[in-house]
Amino acid sequence: MMDQNFVLIVAAGKGSRMQSDLPKQYLLLHNKPVLMHTIEQFYASKTQPQIIVALHPEMEGFWESLCQEYQFHIPHAITYGGSSRFQTVKKGIAYIKNLQLQSDHCAIAVHDAARPLIAIETIDAAFEKVKEGKAVVVAKQSTDSVRLTTANKSEAIDRNIVWLVQTPQIFEASLLERAYQQEEEVTFTDDASVVEKLGNFIEIVQGHYTNIKITYPEDIEIAQFYLKKLKY
Repeated sequence: MMDQNFVLIVAAGKGSRMQSDLPKQYLLLHNKPVLMHTIEQFYASKTQPQIIVALHPEMEGFWESLCQEYQFHIPHAITYGGSSRFQTVKKGIAYIKNLQLQSDHCAIAVHDAARPLIAIETIDAAFEKVKEGKAVVVAKQSTDSVRLTTANKSEAIDRNIVWLVQTPQIFEASLLERAYQQEEEVTFTDDASVVEKLGNFIEIVQGHYTNIKITYPEDIEIAQFYLKKLKY
């Protein structure tokens, strides 16, 4: 059983693909910033992890002004992002370790700020898996046909064995800390790939198609549609 649970919400990116001067986590979704929706989902879960938000250091004042403007009072701590996602998560782990010196019974979830529609039930199910000693990712099964290509060939793959990885990704804290002591590699595209490099098996918790990552401008419209469908 985990004595303490944390979620590190990674919000330090600049959202260069959004064709906007404002990073995507601050864009409005149903009349309030995306990041606020994301925080609300974890706060509403039965697990209720302590919420840590990793911001770009230049955006802290802006975020504080948004919290005042939208009267957003959900408790959360702030840490600063690094030069890459890997470095941001590494700094977040160090911050949590300073809060929780005994990490043997502590779970850390890492979640993309730009996934505001993560289901509360999925959050709780993933944390429950970690209690069983699992390293967990939320993912959904592919519904598209899939092909694997190399320089010399292109071949179809059974889509039933293909999973599209989402967040949160949740790990026992000391395991995640050990994983992030490795040197950063280009193959580390998410936290699971970092943990897997140590030889750990990654368990999948079924996610949902609505748990989209807002990346392009049209994703805001899609998220708006899903949000109305899910909540109203």
